[in-house]
Amino acid sequence: MHLPPEGFEQLVLRLLVGMGYGGSMAGVQGVARGADGGVDGMVNQDHLGLDCICIQAKRWEGSVGRPVIQGFVGALAGVGASKGVIMTTSTFAQSAQEYVKALTDRRIILVDGNLMTTLMLKHGIGVSARQSYAIQRMDEDFFLELED
Repeated sequence: MHLPPEGFEQLVLRLLVGMGYGGSMAGVQGVARGADGGVDGMVNQDHLGLDCICIQAKRWEGSVGRPVIQGFVGALAGVGASKGVIMTTSTFAQSAQEYVKALTDRRIILVDGNLMTTLMLKHGIGVSARQSYAIQRMDEDFFLELED
């Protein structure tokens, strides 16, 4: 929440790249400041760029409601895209979740603050390991194979 809006948008884009979308930050397009038309960035679905995913980043404290989702669906239509991700620091209202499930011509993924945090930890975005431990145990199957 302490990041400026532009910083939060960059975090979202870096997380998606860290998850394997776009291949690298070179495959990501941020949208210039000002009227962004409801799209904060775009990332390729794969390394070859076969499909584009539009991004909306919401650094909010309150629940993200259905009108925001509807506006994003309209923004997707405006750029000719069919897939999008809305990532927020907060949560999504039940009406927003139900609306996304009922969509037939667009695929929208909602990522709330809890899931975003989990994904950041899993993919090592914005975190660093202080210590790690490997606990070894004898692999009895390995030795049983050698006896045969």
